[in-house]
This record gives sequence, C-alpha cells and structure tokens, in this order.
Amino acid sequence: MRRSLFAVLAFAVSVGIGGCASQTRAEKVGTVGGAAAGAAIGNAAGGGTLGTIGGAAAGGYLGNKAGEAYDKKHPD
Repeated sequence: MRRSLFAVLAFAVSVGIGGCASQTRAEKVGTVGGAAAGAAIGNAAGGGTLGTIGGAAAGGYLGNKAGEAYDKKHPD
C-alpha cells in the first residue's frame, strides 16, 4: 500500500513539475504542494489509486489557484 502511494505521489510530483515551466514560483509551489497534500488526503479518505489520483488532481488545481491569488496580491 505504501509503495503504491509513494509511486503515485512521485508520478504526480514529476508531472506537476514538468508542466510548470511557464508558471511563477508561487504557482509551482502551490501546484506541487497541493497535489502532494491532495494525494495523501485522497488516499486516506477513499483509499486506492483512484482516490489518490483524484486527490492529487484536485489538490494540484486548488494549489495552483492559490498561487495565482498570491501573485495578484503580491506583485513584484
């Protein structure tokens, strides 16, 4: 169980980092952090691969939006 959770988390983080080339630092941190937290919550709440992947996707999206909101409030 832990091995599959680690594999899914590693995959989610690597995909999240690869897709962040045009994002600001706050958006990257929000996306990756949200995906990791969402995967852990999804696995704990519903269990299984589907819950983990769904949690990672939802967490990554919400984390990205939080990063965008941060950038709007704190322009360089």
